Amino acid sequence: MAETDLQDADLDTPVQGEGEQFDEENRLKPEFVRQVRASLRDDNEDSTYDLVEPLHPADIADLFELVERDERATMAAAITDLMSSEVIAELNDYVREDMLEDLDPEAVAEIVELLDTDDAVQLIEDLDDADQRAILAEVEAEDRTAIEAALAYPEETAGRLMQRELIAVPDSMTVGNLIDYLRSNDDLPTEFWEVFVVDHRYHPIGSCQLSWIMRTPRDIALTDVMKRDQTLIPVDMDQEEVALRFQKYALISAAVVDDDGRLVGQMTVDDIVHIISEEAGEDALLMSGAGEGDINEPLREAYSARVRWLIANLGTAVVASAIIAFFGGAIEQLVALAILMPIVASIGGNAGTQTMAVTVRAIAMNQLTKSNTGRLVLRELKVALMNGATIAVLIGIATALIFTPQLGGVIAVAMVVNIIISGMAGVLVPVAFDRLNQDPAVASSVFVTMITDSMGFFAFLGLAVASGLVSL
Repeated sequence: MAETDLQDADLDTPVQGEGEQFDEENRLKPEFVRQVRASLRDDNEDSTYDLVEPLHPADIADLFELVERDERATMAAAITDLMSSEVIAELNDYVREDMLEDLDPEAVAEIVELLDTDDAVQLIEDLDDADQRAILAEVEAEDRTAIEAALAYPEETAGRLMQRELIAVPDSMTVGNLIDYLRSNDDLPTEFWEVFVVDHRYHPIGSCQLSWIMRTPRDIALTDVMKRDQTLIPVDMDQEEVALRFQKYALISAAVVDDDGRLVGQMTVDDIVHIISEEAGEDALLMSGAGEGDINEPLREAYSARVRWLIANLGTAVVASAIIAFFGGAIEQLVALAILMPIVASIGGNAGTQTMAVTVRAIAMNQLTKSNTGRLVLRELKVALMNGATIAVLIGIATALIFTPQLGGVIAVAMVVNIIISGMAGVLVPVAFDRLNQDPAVASSVFVTMITDSMGFFAFLGLAVASGLVSL
């Protein structure tokens, strides 16, 4: 069916057949979303339920983002028994907050009790303190204690993100004891990858994967079959460093320990996938000054996040304009300078952005440390020299043919100088932010742009004056 046909499809025509709610890229089709919205407008709860019921929890969460804000509460009421913990956990943060605003503390508490600790914390951590207290007052004591303990840790640390639901057993057990324990205890997590083995101080000393347990004779001691080499995650470790450890050591899960080395939780690979995706998107948005960049972000927050960087860019642009003003007399003498200046700034800016992107990624991936910073600077200097020489030859010949050979030589030298400066700025600015314990992605682009533009103009116009082509 053509795209125009899809857009004009009758809202009352049901989507037939499993999987026909999705397009070839596994996204919910526009006509399916329109059908759901039409049933919501008609207050037809049965129709809404029938449409939504076949969807996976993650797709239901996506559907909440696609309907209008004032339709979300109605849809949630129509599909109450489909609002599982998986749906709540997959909801966009802003969408979830909007929905929570329409619910009383008792209703939110019921949702919280359905979730694992890490998901429950994520659900309420951005709420006001008063709202948090009201919700936690309605939560059972055991769950409330676990959530409050997690909220006590800083944001984006292992302690805030870890799951407290895990299986830990003493090192005195045999494989048979463990199997009997797993079968007879109804309070254990229903889904797990490995069992942690702890000593009398509750320090993790090893782990056993389920596949090992199921294939080992019952009389074998756990200490004889467990894996002793572990990657332990400190409770205060930043989530980005946690993700890097999972990637480096190919982990499925890992124990989280407190300052005394006691087992307090675990991180699993599904959490890490979210962290990696979040960090990657966050760095890209920070480099552009676009804030969180979420299309569900309130207008006021989006405006506030973006406008401050535009104001900063305005300030740095003034620096470049001041340099142009200083050489105003020279530009008046040769209009070609004004024609060629944007080329110098544009090429320098692109060169700086390329180097900055490489550097920020290297810092984020722990590839760039104090021990190899000098090597990276030298490498980028060589790349800048090669790039500068290539671009200088091209622009120099073109300028010589269109204008004059002397002007071609000036812009060629200026291009080499600017690309070298841009390359060094692209490395040194993010490294400087990192050394100051600031996120190198936050404001690097602002300063790199200022340096490349101002130094590009200064080099080009200064060389034009120095060569005698024009005078001040």
